[in-house]
Amino acid sequence: MVWGLLIVCILAIGSFLFYASYSIASGVYLKAFCRANTREKVVALTFDDGPDPIQSPFVLDLLSRYQAKASFFCIGEKAAQYPEIVRRMYREGHLVGNHSLQHKNSFPLTPYREMLADLTQTQEILEGIIEAPVTFFRPPFGVTNPTVGKAVRTLGYTTIGWSVRSLDTRGEPVDRIMKRITKQIRPGAVILLHDRLPDSVELLTALFEYLQANEYKVKRVDELINNYAL
Repeated sequence: MVWGLLIVCILAIGSFLFYASYSIASGVYLKAFCRANTREKVVALTFDDGPDPIQSPFVLDLLSRYQAKASFFCIGEKAAQYPEIVRRMYREGHLVGNHSLQHKNSFPLTPYREMLADLTQTQEILEGIIEAPVTFFRPPFGVTNPTVGKAVRTLGYTTIGWSVRSLDTRGEPVDRIMKRITKQIRPGAVILLHDRLPDSVELLTALFEYLQANEYKVKRVDELINNYAL
């Protein structure tokens, strides 16, 4: 009986720790903004893992066509390689955020001092390009833990999560991704996309058509934070 109860407790603790790390909305290790508390039909578009020399400019063209502002969480080494694209993002009114230096699978396991150096270097790269402060952050893979939380608090970042995860990196057909997205969209949603994929523009076009047909407005994620506090 005692052993059975102990096993149940261990499994429950393991499940909680897994949820705490892999659900950015959990708020266990750090608070992340994942949606706005509003009934107004507004959403935020966020893009990870850029800049990409081929796809990012097309995504920016499409955002310009629809007169929409988005948020780009950039990888430091890519930003250093393609600074003109990051500069264009900022110049055209988009938010530029920190998404780590290399987006390594091992990032969540990085020791604190190394993680702090990683994020600081990325911040310096981005700020050197856009000549403005970079204070928004999205952790690679959305994974959090005590080390990530401590580094974010030390650097004073505002962490951005999501309420709609497109899973567009799976390589599925656009119509299937769209079904997944539209099932999750609610007023105040923060939508996670990527601007490095071959079908990024096709997916974004379909998403804009859906948003327009359903009378949604697109705002930057910091506007949602400022105007629709939870």
